[in-house]
Amino acid sequence: MKMKIKKTAIIFVVLFAKLTYSQIPNKISKEEKVFGLSKFWQEVNYNFVYLSKIDKKEWNSMYLKLIREVQETENDYEYYRLLQKFSAFLKDGHTNIWFPKEIQDEVLNSSFKNYKLILSNIEGKAIITRINTSKKEELPIGTEIVKVNGIPTQEYIEKNVKPYISSSTKHILEDWSIKYLLEGYVGSVFKLEVKTPKGKLKKIQLIHEENMEKELYPPLEKIELAELKWVGKDILYLALNSFSDWKIMDLLSKKLPEIYKAKKIIIDLRKNGGGEGNIAREIIKYLTKDKVIYGAKTQTRLHMPAFKAWGKWVKAKDTTGNAWAKKAYLSKEDLYYHHFPFKPYSTANLDIVRMEIPTAILIGHNTASAAEDFLIYADNQEHMVKIGEPTFGSTGQPLVFKLPNGGSARVCTKKDTYSNGKEFVGVGIQPDIKVTKKLSDYIRNQDPVLEKAIEYLNKKQ
Repeated sequence: MKMKIKKTAIIFVVLFAKLTYSQIPNKISKEEKVFGLSKFWQEVNYNFVYLSKIDKKEWNSMYLKLIREVQETENDYEYYRLLQKFSAFLKDGHTNIWFPKEIQDEVLNSSFKNYKLILSNIEGKAIITRINTSKKEELPIGTEIVKVNGIPTQEYIEKNVKPYISSSTKHILEDWSIKYLLEGYVGSVFKLEVKTPKGKLKKIQLIHEENMEKELYPPLEKIELAELKWVGKDILYLALNSFSDWKIMDLLSKKLPEIYKAKKIIIDLRKNGGGEGNIAREIIKYLTKDKVIYGAKTQTRLHMPAFKAWGKWVKAKDTTGNAWAKKAYLSKEDLYYHHFPFKPYSTANLDIVRMEIPTAILIGHNTASAAEDFLIYADNQEHMVKIGEPTFGSTGQPLVFKLPNGGSARVCTKKDTYSNGKEFVGVGIQPDIKVTKKLSDYIRNQDPVLEKAIEYLNKKQ
């Protein structure tokens, strides 16, 4: 009798999955699919600032192959997955493909019929770091996903996850391949083998379905634009969690009297995914007494069709001492750039009280874009030290455009570097003191990066 119930359950799962998949939108015609693919390929060729870093022969071969493959996709979800794979080849965090809303609303990552869980990359393993409270005893924090659908997790990731992720840096690719390990359309079934922190092996089956249980363990923290608290007798902690809203300047203005009391300060940028670089500059000017601060140097591709045509007859050896030949040659090679005017930002005559005290800046893999601009302004400040892990390693100005049936894409058009030309896109801005959160820290809900910052500042006079 029990065996029949199990078989019935399995049949139900299969039928449920097929029923759900049959409901995936299939509105894009073959012609539109080719147009969308070609639109992305065209914009990349014309505008992608890092075009010179990719294998163009392989890029074009992929395009030719995809012309046929996109027409054979069974639905719009499969079509956009192929476009995401095409985009991921470029290895850029500011160049992406996004699903149409009606598809995106049905693509789930952490929500399942009976479970809600969040995965993190800890020491190269797929670890559960949050779970719905009702399941915290069954799958304790620190539980590792060992196999997915019978395949060892890392092998599954290499084949089914990494090829679809657009990332400039290796560490973000590793993080996101675990974060989105179980992403799928509603109805997707995952058979997992997991290992608890005590070493016990379990098998569970997950089905993507909207889970309405609200309580997670540990609870999700509400992220404010800025957070301020004292973490020692004279050490002030200030989290700047986003540069996307100028309201942060009003919040900080109200807190200035308290901020000025600090003898030492911790600036936490680990949750700051970016926003406007000008906000970063407006904040950091309070934290240094330098008369000038240096931001990023920027450039974009300059396309001059006639010079590209002339470049066909120019060789590298012809460019020596010949500006015209050099312009033609670089245009042909997609290496001709416009360099935006660069000058340091003067802070000499600012009518504000400025402080220059021992400063620890906390950084991590989620410190991105405009938050990285903040770090460039902070470069070479002797009273500042960066603690944590390398940053996201991607910034730039994306060109956003529409794709068939409500999808969209963006292509990075601007390259940013340090003022001396040093590159950080693709590698991340490196910490002066590296601290990595370990599995034991997650289980005990500890913050070793903050602890190291407090320890460091306590030693400063």
